[in-house]
Amino acid sequence: MELICLDLEASGLGPSSYPIEVAWKNALDNTSDNFLINPDSVEGWEYWDDFAEEIHGIERSKLTVKGVTAEDACTRLNQQLDGKQVLSDAWEFDHFWLTRLYQAANMEMTFTLVGLEAVLGGEELVQYRFVSKSQLRRHRAMNDVDHILQAIRAVKAID
Repeated sequence: MELICLDLEASGLGPSSYPIEVAWKNALDNTSDNFLINPDSVEGWEYWDDFAEEIHGIERSKLTVKGVTAEDACTRLNQQLDGKQVLSDAWEFDHFWLTRLYQAANMEMTFTLVGLEAVLGGEELVQYRFVSKSQLRRHRAMNDVDHILQAIRAVKAID
């Protein structure tokens, strides 16, 4: 079973927020990618929530130095995930931020983002939420991807 998980960190949770970090990993072959996004590459991406920064620990100044442009981010994701079904544990947020990213780059997403229900049934979803909530951690995209995959493996007994 090919299981690809994606996670994003953002400038905040409000309607003016935007993605600042993307990570994904394929559980089958461990291929992965992780990168920061430079908000200065997009006109109007100015909103910044200090509380969100406390959670993910990424300073805006780091994004401007180490982040890729929105266009480069979308090209990279499309090349690596083209035609794939990609799992998100927070579909509503991640879909919102990916939509903002692809709109900013004036590009189309060539992969499909799906929620946990694509791989977990009702009782498994309850178990997943219990397992994942018991993991205290700093929220960085690749760490979150690894923890999501660990929780899914624990619930589904996937190797």
